Amino acid sequence: MLQLKSISLLQFKNYTNKVFQFNKHVVGICGKNGVGKTNLLDAIHYLCFTKSYFSKSDVVNVQQGTQGFRIEGLFERNEQDETATCVLRETNKKEFLIDGAAYDKFSQHIGRYPCVVIAPDDAVLITGASEERRSFLDSLLSQINPEYLQQLISYQKILQQRNSLLKSAADTGKIDEALFQILTQQLLVPGNFIFEKRSQFLVSFLPKVKRRYTEIAQREEDISLLYESRLLETSFEALLAASQQKDRALQRTTTGTHRDDILIQLNGQPFKNLASQGQRKSLLFALKLTELEVIHEERKIIPLLLLDDVFEKLDEDRISNLLKKVCMENNGQVFITDTNSDRLRSHLDQIKADFELISL
Repeated sequence: MLQLKSISLLQFKNYTNKVFQFNKHVVGICGKNGVGKTNLLDAIHYLCFTKSYFSKSDVVNVQQGTQGFRIEGLFERNEQDETATCVLRETNKKEFLIDGAAYDKFSQHIGRYPCVVIAPDDAVLITGASEERRSFLDSLLSQINPEYLQQLISYQKILQQRNSLLKSAADTGKIDEALFQILTQQLLVPGNFIFEKRSQFLVSFLPKVKRRYTEIAQREEDISLLYESRLLETSFEALLAASQQKDRALQRTTTGTHRDDILIQLNGQPFKNLASQGQRKSLLFALKLTELEVIHEERKIIPLLLLDDVFEKLDEDRISNLLKKVCMENNGQVFITDTNSDRLRSHLDQIKADFELISL
């Protein structure tokens, strides 16, 4: 059981000092654009991931004209209450604490409060570059497997060092050959670990996404989802050895798990080229709701589900169908933002959800 009972915001985005209480399974957050609905969801995301969902920099989330912010949430986790606190100091140093005890590393917190977000800009997961789908996959696996997160951090650190060495060599015309070979070897352990965990996981995950897509679309379509990685054909060691000359010329590591992708096709063609807006949205929901299902299965805790303005350009039937799945078939806590409180109330009444509405 995971429930967020309350949250307090100090100097966070447009909130000077505000406390919210959450008492129901479903929490609707209503108000006009610009009043802070998305900001409230982002504060919840901070408590789950130690960072923003919508911006890479902590500083941009500090209320204008002030220094630092503080977010504090009271959670019930496995029938025990605990307080999570995220503080950005005036010096821009960030701290994260559970019941007053600070983490040595923020990565230790990932997975404690599992969370799934669906937001309008998430459409790039379908239409964007491979980096978007890798990020989605890495976030999911990091929430269910702490070792995966540590191996991913190690891989990215070594990759950055190797790329910096290649760029420096291009600038100076010289390369520390011994260091280059050491970094190349060091990539192998985390790289192979990441590949093995991704390939094992996606064997069961991708068919689940396809089934969920069919449920949401309410009809069979010729859609396929495949894991795309050069490591499926050749060992990572052999790939790195074969690409050394190319890496030196392009000043970056051109092969590895940082190049993997999930190939999505419709009728044998790239999905993003053929799919309608409704099909893209259906696939996005399928990916995210399958993520929620898998995290629940693996962690035995139902993740918090944050839905930000997801009803845009959906017809009434699709809205009702979506709400039924996320509010009635899912027993976890759900937070939903909408500009139209009457519409949201009507739909939640219709499915007999246990809900409350917060007006901003």
